[in-house]
Amino acid sequence: MTRPSTMKFVTHGAGGGPEVLTPSSCATPSPQKGEVLVKVAFAGVNRPDCLQRSGRYPPPSGASPIVGLEISGEVVALGEGVTQWKLGDKVCALTNGGAYAEYAALPQGQALPIPKGYSMLQAAALPENFFTVWTNVFQRGKLKAGETILVHGGSSGIGLTAIQLAHAFGAKVFCTVGNAEKVAACLKVGAHTAIDYKTQDFVEEVLQLTNQKGVNAILDMVGGSYMQRNLKALAIEGRLLQIAFLQPSKVEVDWVSLMTKRLTFTGSTLRPRSAEDKAQIANELLQQVWPLLVSGKVAPVIHKVFDLKDAALAHALMESSQHIGKIMLTVAGE
Repeated sequence: MTRPSTMKFVTHGAGGGPEVLTPSSCATPSPQKGEVLVKVAFAGVNRPDCLQRSGRYPPPSGASPIVGLEISGEVVALGEGVTQWKLGDKVCALTNGGAYAEYAALPQGQALPIPKGYSMLQAAALPENFFTVWTNVFQRGKLKAGETILVHGGSSGIGLTAIQLAHAFGAKVFCTVGNAEKVAACLKVGAHTAIDYKTQDFVEEVLQLTNQKGVNAILDMVGGSYMQRNLKALAIEGRLLQIAFLQPSKVEVDWVSLMTKRLTFTGSTLRPRSAEDKAQIANELLQQVWPLLVSGKVAPVIHKVFDLKDAALAHALMESSQHIGKIMLTVAGE
């Protein structure tokens, strides 16, 4: 399958605010050993994209410098040794960078088949959130049926994914959000209770909801002032799962309850992990989660779709926190 020698992409230049994202062109990548090249249909917008654009989250060594971590599209070239895919396959994929472009190269194990019945747009909304939630809530957090979990940022793409998956696997889910519209959105997808953090104290609410026991797990991307309060809201043997810091990562915390309640504090970032790690996560998603997507028990929530050339507007919306669910970019379309 022929492909052009150059492609359109979105550059972030030297970094800065959303306005630095502008259309440009560059050489079309070639797949390396073990990689596939995908003609991109849609790309997802995520918080790490905003951090990279602003200069605070440089790509790992060897990764594409182009912003963007998830896509859907068609496999148009195969690197040496690729056995999982063939030309013409439709996939969604977690990239190591390079999603805001017409073509993206990525390790073959980080691609997944489009779930049956899904559009390319819906499929592109899956990889980053589902890889992140699966590895943190289920692999590291070991959430089980019958347990309770508090999800901060419940109306974000990550939050809505965590609510749905935790609910689907039999946990009781509480979450925090910032307004009544977001409360309704979280209840609709399976949250037992949505707490408005602007008018309610989430620690008091969680303790009341659990008969003063606290929750078994907390998924947090806030940090800062939430750190001490999270420890208070956890039950004995509870797990605090840190995936980001919207507030400062440096904060004074009294860790005594870590010992007295035998808590586990763990965190992870997805992007620096090896291709082998990501392939393992992809395989578990295919086995454990893809059937839930096909059955309709779990589905991505898409807030708004922008053209690739309007990535700056997409980032401005992301940073406003006014969205409920995923923000997406159209590249080639369906």
